[in-house]
Amino acid sequence: MTKKKIKHTIVLETDYDYDMIGICSHHNDYRIVWGLNELLDIHLEKANDFFVVSSPKGKISEHPFYEFDDEENYMTFFFIKNKHEAKFLIPEQKQIDYFLFILNNNLHSVSTVIQRLKSLPTVLAAYEFDPTEFTSTEHIIFE
Repeated sequence: MTKKKIKHTIVLETDYDYDMIGICSHHNDYRIVWGLNELLDIHLEKANDFFVVSSPKGKISEHPFYEFDDEENYMTFFFIKNKHEAKFLIPEQKQIDYFLFILNNNLHSVSTVIQRLKSLPTVLAAYEFDPTEFTSTEHIIFE
């Protein structure tokens, strides 16, 4: 008598504990960051290394980024360039130039941040995105 094989499937759910804002602009990242720092009263600083994302197929993309750790409010901000060396951070949104990620956001209303971002002369458009809509966000890991 042969035993019936039982298959078990493990489904892991990704926890997206961040807000994701896409920004369109013709300006360099440092000009937008300067405006963001003034606007949100934060201090984004350029990282010495790249934000690295690896896909399931083993492809790696590196993107310049800025970071600010708000220790007082337990929040972290990441401003990441979407396209670098012909590779996209979020390939589903190729028209977006930069992404602003706000981790553990307990202070800012995203709609208010977007409204204020649109008032910056360096920003053409700003949009809120739901990270669960994109498969590529599964590979974005903030440490």
